[in-house]
Amino acid sequence: MRLGRVASPDGVAFARIEGEGSESVAREIAEHPFGSPTYTGRSWPVADVRLLAPILASKVVCVGKNYAAHAAEMGGEAPESPVIFLKPNTAIVGPNAPIILPPSSSRVDYEGELAVVIGRPCKDVPAAKARDVILGYTVANDVTARDQQKSDGQWTRGKGYDTFCPLGPWIETELDPGDLEIVTELDGEVRQRSRTSQLLHDIPTLIEFVSTVMTLLPGDVLLTGTPEGVGPVQAGQNVSVTVEGIGTLTNPVATKR
Repeated sequence: MRLGRVASPDGVAFARIEGEGSESVAREIAEHPFGSPTYTGRSWPVADVRLLAPILASKVVCVGKNYAAHAAEMGGEAPESPVIFLKPNTAIVGPNAPIILPPSSSRVDYEGELAVVIGRPCKDVPAAKARDVILGYTVANDVTARDQQKSDGQWTRGKGYDTFCPLGPWIETELDPGDLEIVTELDGEVRQRSRTSQLLHDIPTLIEFVSTVMTLLPGDVLLTGTPEGVGPVQAGQNVSVTVEGIGTLTNPVATKR
């Protein structure tokens, strides 16, 4: 099942996305997408609505250096345990929304990732039970002001700007995340290509680790890490991240008006 959030002629709502291409339809979900969704009976062609970020998280938990080749390109060793940090939920934007370059940064990078969406409140989840707490999976771009990440000695500012967490285009609930291709393109040129089978710490391990630290709530998002090939973006460019089995998340890059 593909779950999204749409801006329709009738307002903003969660929706089930059915069909493919020009034939796809958004069926409005009553209330929320958790558990067994119920439907209002209203629907629209996807071409007639605007896809928003598929979820509004209370927090975005991110994992750093979770691909060995990326850890190496950043000049570090692969960590023995997951390295986690947070993005504010105000960083979240949806498909086709612009990534705004802050004037205080001289280098902003793309980082394509697979994201996990939590489906119910949970704490201290054993890895063997991790699937029970997952709603589904979506595509993310962990946009980073690289110069500030390095100069600050911690990552909050460099990772936390508004628009620095594009998510979308929807949540795929029926997916095996163990070996999916991830591709990031900048203006149509491939810059990152890897597979989730290369994750140093797999998704069950990450959920177990994170949930020992903090309670996870429905809609919370876990970014699983980016592969090698990260690089800078400039105003006027477009970044697209594709995760096999989910779809493509595209965002233009712009300067602050």
